[in-house]
Amino acid sequence: MVDTMALLPSFIRPTRMTKRTARPAGRPPAGDEAVLDAPDDRLSPALVAAGRGEYGAAADLLAATRAAAEWENRDRYVRRLTAFARSRPEWYEEWRAAAPDDPGALVVGAQLAVDRAWPSPARAELLREVSPLITAAARADDRDPVPWRIALDHARGSRAGHRYFEELWEAAVRRAPHHYGCHVAALRYLATFGQGCHRACFDFADRAAQDAPAGSLVQALPARAAFGWLTDGRGPEVPRARLDAAADRAIELSGRFPAADPWPAEVRNKLLYVLLRLDRYDEARIQLRLIGPYATSFPWDRFSDDPLGHFLRLREHLETAGPRPAPAGLLTAPAGPLGGRGGHVCADDH
Repeated sequence: MVDTMALLPSFIRPTRMTKRTARPAGRPPAGDEAVLDAPDDRLSPALVAAGRGEYGAAADLLAATRAAAEWENRDRYVRRLTAFARSRPEWYEEWRAAAPDDPGALVVGAQLAVDRAWPSPARAELLREVSPLITAAARADDRDPVPWRIALDHARGSRAGHRYFEELWEAAVRRAPHHYGCHVAALRYLATFGQGCHRACFDFADRAAQDAPAGSLVQALPARAAFGWLTDGRGPEVPRARLDAAADRAIELSGRFPAADPWPAEVRNKLLYVLLRLDRYDEARIQLRLIGPYATSFPWDRFSDDPLGHFLRLREHLETAGPRPAPAGLLTAPAGPLGGRGGHVCADDH
């Protein structure tokens, strides 16, 4: 029998186990109210303080995740604080000026620079100027995989070759063998540059999930590959059994978390889409109940510039339509800026 992994770049071969991080549960909104990208109970106070122009709570939060090696939490919080910094740059600039060597400020700065360069037609050139910021964030704490996840995204955006990406991947998984963000970054790179795109994505995702602990978010990676194939509309056919197996693995992972918990919300929202595309409506309704009020931008921003409204329309359809399929417009990406995000990709873009 041919070892399919031997045919793939070495950066997508399996890795070993690491410890799981704590998952704080948030308090769900009352009634049937739905919220988009709700922060958990630890991030929320930091964002409230940031709204007042204060950076101390954000710095303390990131310091706590670093001290406890809570890398999944750290990655999520970095992304959310960076999103805030994009809208309130003066908040971040004050933090950076007051604490230029703070590892939290450095990693947020690296993410912010990548995010600012990403929409530009000159992305590859602009991203090359960002490299020193990522290097500084990585040197601030050699244990932290988050700067390496940023470096993996940076390498994709700057169209780096396989050998360079492989070096980054090896450095990332040496720090956190099952860090979900790093695995998603590798999946995106394969989706963009891999030969036999969908097969490579599924092979990588399946092997990573098989090697990961049962409660790891990496268990949802095959469903992300399935999402990529279902939304891409191109490439060779993927066997239905492989799509169902990806969904089954994500269902099992979802069942390990409490209902109406913001921590697995993105996994559940993505899984909801996959189940709907596979006509598994009863299981989709179960995930809808587990999602509760916690809608997430991904994947619904791939189909609408109003992701919360899109989620609510899908929810209403599932609650009222019985076994009837969802209207095609709710499950297919439009042409143009929303549906065509700058080239052939199997997974989602940056």
